[in-house]
Formats: sequence, C-alpha cells, structure tokens
Amino acid sequence: MIFTERPADGEAEGAFVLVHGRGANEYDLLGLFDALDPERRLHGYCPRGPFSLPPGGAHWYVVHQVGYPDAETFAEGYSVLAEFVDSLPYERILLGGFSQGAVMSYAVGLGTDRPRPAALIALSGFIPVVDGWTLDGTRPFPPIAVGHGTYDPIISVEFAHRSLESLQDVGAEVLYRESPMGHSIDPGFVDELRPWLLDAVRAPGGA
Repeated sequence: MIFTERPADGEAEGAFVLVHGRGANEYDLLGLFDALDPERRLHGYCPRGPFSLPPGGAHWYVVHQVGYPDAETFAEGYSVLAEFVDSLPYERILLGGFSQGAVMSYAVGLGTDRPRPAALIALSGFIPVVDGWTLDGTRPFPPIAVGHGTYDPIISVEFAHRSLESLQDVGAEVLYRESPMGHSIDPGFVDELRPWLLDAVRAPGGA
C-alpha cells in the first residue's frame, strides 16, 4: 500500500492512522498530525485509497448513494485498510478520518471481529450501511469523537445524527460537536481534540 508518514519524536507511544476522503490522497491529512499530536508522541500514517475513480484522486469505495457504500468496492477498500492497520508494529493504534476516510475508520475500528483502536475520530462521515459489515456493539468501545458541519452539502449532518444514535444505543460514549460550516474540518474542534487525544494515549490498555 502507498502511504506517507510522520515519525514520532523519539520512541513512539503508538500509531495514529488518518484516512483521507474521497478524491484526495495520502498527503491530504498529513498536517493534522502536528495539530492533534504536537508533541509527536505517536507515529503517524496516512494510507492512500486503493481506487482511482472520476473525478480524480484516490477513493476507498464507489459511491452510488451517500450513506450506503457499494458493497463490492467497500469490501476491497475495507480489506486493504484493515490489513495495513494490522501490519503496523504497535499495540496501541488510534484511527481517524475525514469524509470517506471517517467511514473507513468506523468500519475498520468498530466492525465485527476487528481489534478495537485506542481512540477513534470521525470527521464529516457516517457509520456505513453496507452488506457484509456490521457495527460490533458487544464489546467495550474506545473513546470516540465525532465532528460534522451543520451545513454540510456533501454528507448531510443527519448522517452524523444517525451515527451518534447508533453508537449511543450500544453504549458508546461520544464526544460530539457540530460546527456552523460545510464539508470541512473545524480548527476549533481540532483544538478541543488535542487534550482529548492525549488522554486516550495516556489511558491504560489500548488496541
């Protein structure tokens, strides 16, 4: 798999995987590592989606209808990302993503028979509804943070509401924030996530 990385400062306390959105690439979220983990406690990785599709860039699956990934390409993207995450030489792994990358973070982090991450950040995404994948609500959840733009024209904020309800229904504790913006990342929420992420890194246990 093609990926870029941001090494930790000294011995890493774990891995932090950030997954890009539809039509982007492995460099799209690279700057978020220093914003979320300025002390460089974690080894950051940004993998590239396996598909090259119109209108360009890399993709994790084909979109026919927002909220409901194409099952065949989703299964392939899921498999590729899960294999990459599982190959990292760290016991503690944090997952995060934006848009389609948030969908994949939910899938790889919270799916049936998947190792739980130490924390999960989902920005402007949703828990997928797709054949072959289910949310595993039978085990304890990691800390989860969800951010979404109230005026998002690409992925409606209603998808964030649906995801939040699904998580709360199975006992997950979620830090949820809506921002008065479109399909983008709120710098204010990033600032709020910085100490939240540090608490997750320092917490006992992990993936």
